[in-house]
Amino acid sequence: MTLDELNHLDDPAFAALLGGIYEHSPWVAEGAVAGRPYANVEALHRAMSSVVARAGGASQLALIRAHPELAGKAMARKTLTADSTSEQSGAGLTECSPEELATLTALNDRYNAKFGFPFILAVKGHDRASVIAAFARRVESDRDTEFAENLRQIDRIAGLRLASLLKP
Repeated sequence: MTLDELNHLDDPAFAALLGGIYEHSPWVAEGAVAGRPYANVEALHRAMSSVVARAGGASQLALIRAHPELAGKAMARKTLTADSTSEQSGAGLTECSPEELATLTALNDRYNAKFGFPFILAVKGHDRASVIAAFARRVESDRDTEFAENLRQIDRIAGLRLASLLKP
């Protein structure tokens, strides 16, 4: 789909098409409906990012918690969204050795226990080793830093998803 075609969709169709850009959080796309027409994909991304920034802590926390663990239970149950499956597969997380999977499981458990939300990383450009290294580094951080970093990572994921969805 082109951006021009997206800009000309009715409000519900626009929101429905972009509803998964921010994982299980269609309210972000719904909040960007009124800003149309968007001049370019970057402007649309900024608008959606702004919806998240203005949402407040409770909605932001819900957005963070809507994301699956990396190489976690949802992947094992095969209940990830198509986008998340593709992203995690691209980083090799679906091909973890038993040792890597045990490390990621322990990191997921520790991170969730410490912060109360999942670790989020835009995995494009990463491999299993770099994901594990980032995870091990970030689990040592503080909650406020991780909350903000997860929102940055979510925003990066959304930008990548938009760029993949929309043709120039």
